[in-house]
Amino acid sequence: MVSSTRVATTNNSGIGAPRPIVASATSGLAAAMGIGRFVYTPILPVMAKAVGVSAGESALVATSNYAGYLVAAIVLSLRPRWRGRTMIRTLTASLVVSEAAMAATTNVEVWAALRFIAGASSAGLFISCVGAVTALVASKTVSPVMAAVAFSGVGVGIGLTGLLALATEDNATWQQMWLGSSVLTALLLLPLWFSAQPRSVEKAPRTTDIVSTKGGGRPRSKIAMALMATYFLEGLGYIVVGTFLVAAVGDAKTSTGPTVWAIVGIAAVPATLLWAALARRVGWPIALAIALGVQTLGTILPVLDGSSITAIVTAALFGATFMGICMLTMECGQSLIGPNSAAPLTAVYGLGQMLGPLMVAPVIGDGYGVAFTIAFVVLACATVVSALIARNTLPRK
Repeated sequence: MVSSTRVATTNNSGIGAPRPIVASATSGLAAAMGIGRFVYTPILPVMAKAVGVSAGESALVATSNYAGYLVAAIVLSLRPRWRGRTMIRTLTASLVVSEAAMAATTNVEVWAALRFIAGASSAGLFISCVGAVTALVASKTVSPVMAAVAFSGVGVGIGLTGLLALATEDNATWQQMWLGSSVLTALLLLPLWFSAQPRSVEKAPRTTDIVSTKGGGRPRSKIAMALMATYFLEGLGYIVVGTFLVAAVGDAKTSTGPTVWAIVGIAAVPATLLWAALARRVGWPIALAIALGVQTLGTILPVLDGSSITAIVTAALFGATFMGICMLTMECGQSLIGPNSAAPLTAVYGLGQMLGPLMVAPVIGDGYGVAFTIAFVVLACATVVSALIARNTLPRK
């Protein structure tokens, strides 16, 4: 993001023209997260069938992507001013090129390197887009609903990757799927490429906007650490589903692999708006605990029943919660950590995402049931911690 002096159109606060910023952030999140981060999921089964990618190799490639995500998040949390227009354009170009280059090789190590680059690019663009929108919300330039609108872009991107997989399932190679994904990514990143993005607003944390500690309750710093722990556990658990859902459906001999990923995206599009509406009624921490509980339930369902209907329900629950959890956590972070909370939260989330595939890699050779059970336990722990956060906070009166 660039300083307010470089924003093309600014208001008196120096934040910038809100509608173009929200629009470019929405399309940017669709590209960086919906496609750049998650397109590997629907393409993985096709690659495995055509090239013979083993479960361990697929986990290695996935982990490399999450490692890149983590590294970028850490760097940007330490150097928050490295978010100017030049950086955004560099990240945009590297994401598009890294996706297209996946089609040029069958070397697993090269794939891992390319996905590392894609992960770093996705994290940088995510932090920039989220920082732009939360700056507008923090300055009260736009309603918090606009944050939900921006986060819904991730669902749009995932839905597009699912539709791409459905459209190319029988008449395209995995190389063509990667090339098609890179084209979609480039198109969605055009608004971000040409728009100026503001820096996060430098102001005191919104200590009363979202939650406030109960009188005599735990110190806010401890609750902030609990939020970080919750988001780490979410990253550790959800990524198992996010990476292996389509492959697990195929492993169960159902024919709904590409369909379930499209359902994830379709469910994710309105989800952030619905969770934001619930949060305004019950409080952001309570809504976060509910969302985590729903996601935890959805994770164990395919272990209990391997039918196509269960796979569809799991996909819907996953899509309806994972970006909602992200949005709710970011909003709570604004209150508990501060206005630049996106980078450190993304860092712990990225650490969880990197460790998740490694955590289950030893057990996915014989199927995905044990892996999903492990993810269920991790997410259940996240739900418990988030419930404790909710217990020690109150919605704004």
